[in-house]
Amino acid sequence: MAQEIRITAEPVDGTRCRFIVSREMTGVARRFASSGDAAGSLLAEALFDVPGVTEVVVSGATVTVTKAGPEPWQVTGKKVGAAIRGAVAAAEEGGGQLVAPAAASADDEALYGRVADLFEAEINPAIARHGGFVELIDVEDGVVMLRMGGGCQGCGMADVTLRQGIEAALRQRVPEVAGIVDVTDHAAGTNPYVTSSKK
Repeated sequence: MAQEIRITAEPVDGTRCRFIVSREMTGVARRFASSGDAAGSLLAEALFDVPGVTEVVVSGATVTVTKAGPEPWQVTGKKVGAAIRGAVAAAEEGGGQLVAPAAASADDEALYGRVADLFEAEINPAIARHGGFVELIDVEDGVVMLRMGGGCQGCGMADVTLRQGIEAALRQRVPEVAGIVDVTDHAAGTNPYVTSSKK
């Protein structure tokens, strides 16, 4: 009998929501910017069938979904959860790959090296004062996927660090970067530098 899949939804804002799944979806981070990118990946194909979904990022057990339209996450989230469960079931039945690996381009590989150098030389030394660090996961289609750790994981100021610190530095030093996706599971942080206020 298949193991029950539990999914926790953590809305980031009106357009983005993280879905934490009780099992790993993929060993490497993967971003899908359109339904065309999803071909060959059962999970992404199923999620782009959900009305309004415009982007999917999968990293480990975390699936971050971006949507357009006014429908609240309470409604869209149920459809996303059903899509995740359906894709996992299809993959287990031999219907294909849950998340197919991305083909790295030479441009992305070059960007990866430049971003990794910037993280090591400037960004990580700066945030180490707060007990944090940033890990570069991948660069796909010019989009940097990163994970925050240490004091940054679960920190109430993590989004400020990401937007005003990391993103600003990347824009200045590596202007070819098209965007940033944070794949951190902030709910799992055990020692945040600034504790998030509970609403």
